[in-house]
Amino acid sequence: MPIPIVTHTQFDWNCDYPTPERPLTMSGRDLPADANLLSHHHPWGQFTYAVQGVMRVTANNSSWIVPPQRAIWIAPNVVHAVTVLEPTRLRPLCVHADRSPFPGDECKVVEVSSLLRELIAALEQHDQHEQSARERLLGEMILDELPRCAVRPIRVPLPADKRLKSLCDALIADPGAELTLQQWAGHVGASDRTLTRLFERELGMSFVQWRQQVRLAHAAPLIARGMPLSQVAAELGYASQSAFSAMFKKTFGNSPSAFFNQRP
Repeated sequence: MPIPIVTHTQFDWNCDYPTPERPLTMSGRDLPADANLLSHHHPWGQFTYAVQGVMRVTANNSSWIVPPQRAIWIAPNVVHAVTVLEPTRLRPLCVHADRSPFPGDECKVVEVSSLLRELIAALEQHDQHEQSARERLLGEMILDELPRCAVRPIRVPLPADKRLKSLCDALIADPGAELTLQQWAGHVGASDRTLTRLFERELGMSFVQWRQQVRLAHAAPLIARGMPLSQVAAELGYASQSAFSAMFKKTFGNSPSAFFNQRP
């Protein structure tokens, strides 16, 4: 019997959690756009895979965009929240802390390999309340494949300073805004020199670099829903489609179309 699929955003639902004897379990969620899973944490790790759709995960003072055919690893006990940007079919894998595929508590967005995709699809067909020998084998193969997946981040670090947070929140709400750092300084009550120092100290990058990350992250749901690249480029403040595509490829290693449509 295939795994049950829930359509609500409550944290507690009928799901088997991982144990040392059964280190990997699976659940299913089909959620509409704008659904929110509020901040929570759990003692196991979670590998959240979207069969289709786009989501944003916030954790560790950062925000990650997870487009189709990508997945995000969330380490045990890391507080995180999820916002669904496009109707999404989630197939989270819960992994016992002793079998975490990645060290540390950093989140990682990875490219789901063809093998991993098929293993997850096969696991989905098993009754999660009755573990079989085949399910155990699928789980072990998944745990072996996870750390082999290539990391494909769309990460936007978030600040703590109230002045910088005010600027960043405004840009996240309107990534196409073309104000200079000096102009933003007048809005948030800090000098451009102070803001420059805060960007480097808190976010590890310049204002221009951070704005670029926000724009590229914001492009994910627009492209996923089929908006023409020329329109995406214009909405995000790029001079042309070619300029947007060049920056996207420089950052992520391939074109926007390949990033969202190519199967690993």
